[in-house]
This record gives sequence, C-alpha cells and structure tokens, in this order.
Amino acid sequence: MTKRRGRGDGGLHWDAKRDRWIASVTIGYTPDGRRIVRKASGKTKTAARDKLKENLRDRDDGLAVAPGDYTVAQTVRDLLAYGLSGREQRTIEKLTTYANSHIIPALGPRKLRDLSADDVDRWLAVKAKELSTSTLQELRSRLRRAVTRAQARDKVKRNVVLLCEVPRGREGRTSKALTFAQAEAVLSATDSARIWLCAYVVVSPLTGARTEEMRALTWTNVVAYDQDRQVWASVADVGWDHEDFGIYVWRSVRLDGDTKTDKSRRTLKLPVTALRALWDQQLITRTAAEDGWENNDLVFATRTGRKLSAGNVRREFRRVITKAGLVGTDWTPRELRHSFVSLLSDSGMPVEQISRLVGHRGTAVTETVYRLQIRPVMEEGATAMDGIFGTTDPET
Repeated sequence: MTKRRGRGDGGLHWDAKRDRWIASVTIGYTPDGRRIVRKASGKTKTAARDKLKENLRDRDDGLAVAPGDYTVAQTVRDLLAYGLSGREQRTIEKLTTYANSHIIPALGPRKLRDLSADDVDRWLAVKAKELSTSTLQELRSRLRRAVTRAQARDKVKRNVVLLCEVPRGREGRTSKALTFAQAEAVLSATDSARIWLCAYVVVSPLTGARTEEMRALTWTNVVAYDQDRQVWASVADVGWDHEDFGIYVWRSVRLDGDTKTDKSRRTLKLPVTALRALWDQQLITRTAAEDGWENNDLVFATRTGRKLSAGNVRREFRRVITKAGLVGTDWTPRELRHSFVSLLSDSGMPVEQISRLVGHRGTAVTETVYRLQIRPVMEEGATAMDGIFGTTDPET
C-alpha cells in the first residue's frame, strides 16, 4: 500500500501535455477560502521537488518571486500600464514605442527570473549597431525601471540590468548652430512668414529659451519696466510705451507646467519689436474669431488661441530655413538655442554667464552638450598670470 504523504508535503504529478513533473504545495488560503498554491516543474521528480523547495525557501526569506511564466514582456507592460502615472501622454506613447520596437521583440519571451546580465549585454550590443548611444541609454533606463518595479513587488530577486553598461552606439544627429551670416539670412527670411513665426524666430535665438519654454510663454510673463513705479509688470497691464522689456521663463509645455530644472526659471531681456507686432495681430485675430477663440494667454498660438505643437513649429520653421538658402530638413527649432550659445561664445562671453542665461545648473552641461558651440577662452589665465608676474619684454 502506497504511503500517504504528510500534511504540508504537497503533491507531485505528471503533466503529459507539458511533458514534465509538477510539484505543488498549498501555502495558505485567500480571504474567500480559496487555496494559495505554489508550483514548480522539472523533467524529473527530484528536479520538480528541488525547484519547489527553492521557491518556498525564497518566500520564507522574503524573496518571493513571480510565477515561473512571468516574462520580461509582462514586466515592461506592467511598467507602461501602472508605473508612468503623471507622465504626459506623448511621453507614454514614446516609451510604448521603445518597448514594442526594441525591448519586447528581443527580450520579451525571456522569463524574468531567468534574465541574466549576459542577455542584456548581448541585446545592447546588437542594438548598438543600429541605434545612437542616447537611444541605447534610454532603452536601458526603461528596462532598468521595469525590472526595479518588479523587484519592489518581489517578482525577481535582483535587477541584473544594473550590472550592464551602455555600449557606444551609432553616431547620432549632430546638433548645429547658425553662423552670424546664416542667422541674419534666417531673420531676413521671416519677413514674409506668419507673424507668430517671425516673432518666434526672432525671440528664440536672441534669448536662448528652449522650444518647450517658447511654446508655453504667456503674455502675463512678457513684462516691461515701468519707470514711474520702478517695477517690472506685464505688458497686458502697463502697455508697450516703455524702453526695457523682458520675459519670465517660468513655464514649459511639460505636463506639470514646470521648467526643466529650478535653474531654468529665469528672466531674460527681450527685443520688443517682433512681439509687439504679434500682440497687435493677435488682438485682430481674437476679435475676428469671437467665441471661437480660446483665451489661453499664449504668445505663440494657433488661429483659435490653442497651443502650438512641436510639429507645428518645426514645419513652419523649416520653411523659413529653406527660404534662407539652407536645407530645411537639416535643422530643428532647438538649434536656435544652440545658435544663441554659439554667437555669445564667439563674442567672447565666458561660459559661466552663458550657462546662467540658458538656465543650466552649472557649466558642465553647457560645456558637454553645447561643446561644439563653445569657443574656448584661453586668454584669461595668461592675462591673470601676466598681472601677477609682470609683463616680460619679448626682446630680452
């Protein structure tokens, strides 16, 4: 007579469909009385039992892992579904595209608990042949966050993505800056452009504001210095009959409306001519639109007062670039900001001052991201040392 297994020892049976032995044990009950069962499989009875014991040991140690069929694809999809709260819809769409195009096709079928650092290294090495380094960094970051989220929910013991370095990818698109002559040509090409675009192309390279900051700029944050009251006030309140104007760069088109960093909140002096023409034109447009106008207080808006998309600005900007004699598809609106840095650097302005104007926390980002636009200033140290030791006669 077969000996009955002791209570708590679990069960063991052959699964003909899977062609494997299945070991199982009840570890408790749900509030509605259903059993909570843990299972493990193996090609032999011993392998199945050992796998089940390992899983139970991990559970007792506080290292409960996901079911054996929990895959990398499910891990990433869980992040997309539940781990992106507060993100803008366009950001979610971008991350979903990354996941569906690059992560899930390559690593998706892999069981999460079986994912190794070698798997991730090989995946990144293959992607490095077709993607830029910045895109590789983004992909690794998404996978790392997905596994970290799963780890916090006891679905995997450790995050192997943390062990992997990002390889050097293909050369990405190099950012450019307009030369002084090119900038003049672009400004001249705005003469026949829409008034909002003319103002955008004038203000952007003369202030260094980011594209998302420009699209979020409101008339409330376009200010003039009131000499009578000795205060800065919105042009909507004090009008345009003043000498000094500026913009408060305090907002962006990000979901929460905040600028990229705290240092990005800054005040920039403003050339007034283009914006005053836009103000006058917008008054006419609002009157003509009547109830069809959305009063969002935006400086750069559509014909109905709605915010411009990045695509709107890029498309119109490239038309101006083409008219200026350049290749429109080679340029993007953000390179007006690069041009701002380049022209200031060429004029001899120290990088510390440039970094404050563009809203960087320090000079490191200015020097690395905009390194092609920064002209090295080498004479300052020599001038200082010359002042310390005195001028040496070159003929002696």
